[in-house]
Amino acid sequence: MSQILSIARPDSVRSVRLDTDRGTFAAFTAAPPGPRGTALLVPGFNGSKEDFLPLLPGLAEAGYRVVAIDQRGQYETGPASKAPSYAPEDLASDVTALAGVLGPVHLVGHSYGGLVSRLAVLDSAADTWASLTLLNFGPAAVSASTRERLRLLLDALRTTPVPDLWPFLRPEDGGISEEVLSFLSDRWARNAPEALRLAAEQMITEPDRTEALRGCGIPLSVVFGTPEETWPEREAAAMARRLGARYTEIMGGGHSPNVYEPEAVIEALTSFWNA
Repeated sequence: MSQILSIARPDSVRSVRLDTDRGTFAAFTAAPPGPRGTALLVPGFNGSKEDFLPLLPGLAEAGYRVVAIDQRGQYETGPASKAPSYAPEDLASDVTALAGVLGPVHLVGHSYGGLVSRLAVLDSAADTWASLTLLNFGPAAVSASTRERLRLLLDALRTTPVPDLWPFLRPEDGGISEEVLSFLSDRWARNAPEALRLAAEQMITEPDRTEALRGCGIPLSVVFGTPEETWPEREAAAMARRLGARYTEIMGGGHSPNVYEPEAVIEALTSFWNA
């Protein structure tokens, strides 16, 4: 589950809705005058655009227009269009459609958003993308311990409405404010059950697509917060070597370095994009 410490929205960040030929997506955006490029940030399992709030002002100050979205089935995007499909391949097509509206983008996918982003790059023309960064995502299926937790969730989803599962998922960290806990509860309740089910199944079974991605023809980087349980760090580092990608480890960032070490993530992203 993605982690959030604050939902305060800086004055420089605007809430927008982006229309594409695949539907309408809720987003946050921040931009300087005359941006040097555009970045599209894709959240992970049970995530949302709010996961990237700590990054948006700094990335804009570095000269980039940044757009963070709720994926189809998440929080304020919801189904996005009539008769939605939440299969990973369809979520990837959504990301490609968003890039078609925004222009060639520096694509950043966090966790399950990395899985979706990788599929988007593999299934589209190279000139759609300025680069791809995988943020706390590994080469294939999640770790054994995470697979077991996802299987428990899948069992629960068969018989229990999504909102009723919140007491079992509520963070135990007493340092999280009631405002953030209320947001997290509301966000969880708005997840489409089918989107959760298909994402969990894909993370359990995802094959290693590293060799295919290596030939995609765009610059690649891997940014990985540690300690991490969802994918082992050694697997992410090995994936980066196989890809010939820039690799940045962010110690103390955990699964959500965008929240816990945002300045380090901003530096990793902008130095890669600038190069």
